[in-house]
Amino acid sequence: MLRVAVIGSGPSGCYTVQGLVEQDASVCVDVLDRLPCPYGLVRYGVAPDHEKIKSLQNNLRTVLEHERVRFLGGVRIGGPGGLPADRLRELYHAVVYCVGASTDRHLGIPGEELPGSWSATEFVSWYSAHPDAVEDGFLQGVRTAVVVGVGNVAVDVTRILARGPAELAGTDMPQAALSALTASRVTEIHMVGRRGPSQARFTTKELRELGTLPDTEVVVDPAELAPDPAYGDPSALPAAQRRNVEVLRGWAAAPSREAARRIRLRFHLRPVRLLAVDGRVGAVRFERTVPDGRGGVTGTGRYEDVEAQLVLRSVGYRGVPLEGLPFDAESGTVPHARGRVLRDGAIAPGEYVAGWIKRGPTGVIGTNRPCAKETVTSLLADAPALVRGQLPPDPPDPLPALRAAGVEPVEWAGWQAIERAEAALGASLGRGVVKLPDWESLLTAARTAM
Repeated sequence: MLRVAVIGSGPSGCYTVQGLVEQDASVCVDVLDRLPCPYGLVRYGVAPDHEKIKSLQNNLRTVLEHERVRFLGGVRIGGPGGLPADRLRELYHAVVYCVGASTDRHLGIPGEELPGSWSATEFVSWYSAHPDAVEDGFLQGVRTAVVVGVGNVAVDVTRILARGPAELAGTDMPQAALSALTASRVTEIHMVGRRGPSQARFTTKELRELGTLPDTEVVVDPAELAPDPAYGDPSALPAAQRRNVEVLRGWAAAPSREAARRIRLRFHLRPVRLLAVDGRVGAVRFERTVPDGRGGVTGTGRYEDVEAQLVLRSVGYRGVPLEGLPFDAESGTVPHARGRVLRDGAIAPGEYVAGWIKRGPTGVIGTNRPCAKETVTSLLADAPALVRGQLPPDPPDPLPALRAAGVEPVEWAGWQAIERAEAALGASLGRGVVKLPDWESLLTAARTAM
């Protein structure tokens, strides 16, 4: 028997588990997650109105319900109160870290710390009911919002800000977030990129969705698109970027119409300062940019102030160090060779990585498949040596040792109890499934299965 611990139950973790159990009948896998709920960013990152993408949970469920797989939620690895990484190596032949990139990048400009300035990650966590989410208050007194960034997360938060309550009531959004969005007085949203339209990171499908929102006009100023050389003739662009430019050209040419809300897609503007009004964000100062001929932009010295009571930055994610693992601060990843963790340039036997902590925050959900496959291939190639290592070939079940260390995992039955509680909450509110929004309610529900 080869005992493996996979740390993280999101897509990269589940794809790693799937590869292990499908390719080697001797593998037994424990999936350890800091949260009492599985699925990672599919549960807590995919927008609640994207039901088709969220349905990927059904595929991940199949993996986690495999007879040689065990889900152990609520288990913290490293840090205060967490299980040390070296203790894991005493309990398992191999450990695969699939812990993602859990923090966001900052703008690094004056005023970023003002009330009303948040990361898109914090906003997403709030409307997705992540138990670590900050209390709401995002939308209080907000008429105009600025979203800095032109990737899919920026599109997601822009779309959620513009959605009507009727469209959100059928999602699993927590009740407090739904109530706040229902009461929202946001009528204008600026989504702003420092470069041109051909360099935006959103996908065309996500972009087009903005144009389907009821009672919402998408506004694009042709003058802000024109500095991009590829805007005038997008034929040489890769297909994805060409489609994006074509969609934007269509909106730029469309006549203005009456609508309750407006989404303004802005380009060639970079934020240089958040301006305060009455002690909180009141505007964003942008500098106009032009292409520098090397794929970047340069400032022009011309500035524009855009009113905003809410600023959401969406300029990328970054991995954070995990106690007991090596870490490359420049890339925000764990050093590795084909998924094998490297310590001071040498392979660390039995330690592996997959997903964003391995390659950085790039790609879409499906990108995790080949990434996990590479790591699984390395691990299984190492399996004979791992079984001959410090643990016996048929090691004892790690669960009693985890409990002896003060860890009381939420097992699969506990997760199923959380699901039942969320269905019951939704029914009591006249909705479908509604997520439990905090640690106390999640753990209380899970304990009903003990």
